[in-house]
Amino acid sequence: MIKSDTTFTQTNGGITAPNGFRAAAVSCGIKSDALDLALIVSDTPASAAAMFTTNRTVAAPIAVCREHLKSSSGIARAIAVNSGCANACTGETGLTNAQLMSRVLASAINCPTEQTLVASTGVIGMPLEVSKIESGIITAARNLDRQSNQEAARAIMTTDPWPKETAVRVDTPAGSFTIGGMVKGSGMIEPMMATMLAFLTTDASIDSLQLRRALSSVTDETFNSISVDGEPSTNDSVFLLANGSSGISVSNAIYPFFINGLRLVCEKLAKEIVRGGEGATKLVSIRVTGANTGHDAKRAARAIANSLLVKTALHGADPNWGRFIAVAGRAGVTFEPSRAKVGIGPVVLYENETAWPDREIEASKHMNGDEVDVVVDLGTMGDEEATIWTCDLSAEYIRINADYRT
Repeated sequence: MIKSDTTFTQTNGGITAPNGFRAAAVSCGIKSDALDLALIVSDTPASAAAMFTTNRTVAAPIAVCREHLKSSSGIARAIAVNSGCANACTGETGLTNAQLMSRVLASAINCPTEQTLVASTGVIGMPLEVSKIESGIITAARNLDRQSNQEAARAIMTTDPWPKETAVRVDTPAGSFTIGGMVKGSGMIEPMMATMLAFLTTDASIDSLQLRRALSSVTDETFNSISVDGEPSTNDSVFLLANGSSGISVSNAIYPFFINGLRLVCEKLAKEIVRGGEGATKLVSIRVTGANTGHDAKRAARAIANSLLVKTALHGADPNWGRFIAVAGRAGVTFEPSRAKVGIGPVVLYENETAWPDREIEASKHMNGDEVDVVVDLGTMGDEEATIWTCDLSAEYIRINADYRT
């Protein structure tokens, strides 16, 4: 339980808000006339944890990161990330290029290669232009500072409509520490392990095993609880570095504070991914209640969130509650239609096999807003529930993805 004498305060600085972290961003020519490469560097070796996509088509940078985290026993100094090219489905050449990217980073900041991590995002199947990446890393390493957080958040974007970053200061009875982060993601969003690309930092001190436990728990509740289009990508990753520069060690007493602060940062970033989804006009919360198990609740919520019929109804502000019931019935979970309930915003539209058409006008008004709340009760008499955040599906999503490469 979080004690009342602990406070959580949103603060500026994003990825470099925690002490001992610097960033830089450059345009190295992977994208035309835009920032396309960012560095995140800890002044001292940091505990590191990461989670990656469950897609069996895994991009080369993930293979390199897994190897480095294992060989370094969960210690890292720096991350290099490029946008414009995913370096996925590129075979041995792609792996060689990711390894070179890591070696160049290690040389540029003078640390062991296994203490570097790399990430890429962009078009799948396109070869990474390593000569451009190499010169970009060298240039960026000369310009590291604590003021380049916004530029770094912009450099990792692909189709994102805006850069996404946040930070929280946690004031505890033992002292204060900060957690910051930045994320990119707009399309191909249904992580099933992580997110498109998320980078998190903290100046708290915590060992890598405990850090991974915290990251896994919070990721499941945040980045693993969003969907734009139900498409897990080849590059999905979330990284967390903890360098201890605050002087606060995450003991058993501090751990609940750390978890809560990390959750606040990750939930805000996760919602921003959905809010900035390709063509999205609404942030939608799908909450499923009355489930027998947490797994059932989340499975049903995800099925509803990914339904094209549901997403188009959300876009048109059509309170078509029948679509929610239909998806719940085919979600593969225990479901009792005779006791099911659907609510949109402040009104219940269907309950115990009774519909209230006269309430649809009020529900439609709620759906016309930029944040929509939907509750579906499975009617099983269970008390488990889960929430998935999603967005509507518009014609703009089709335009963006039809024209993505052309």
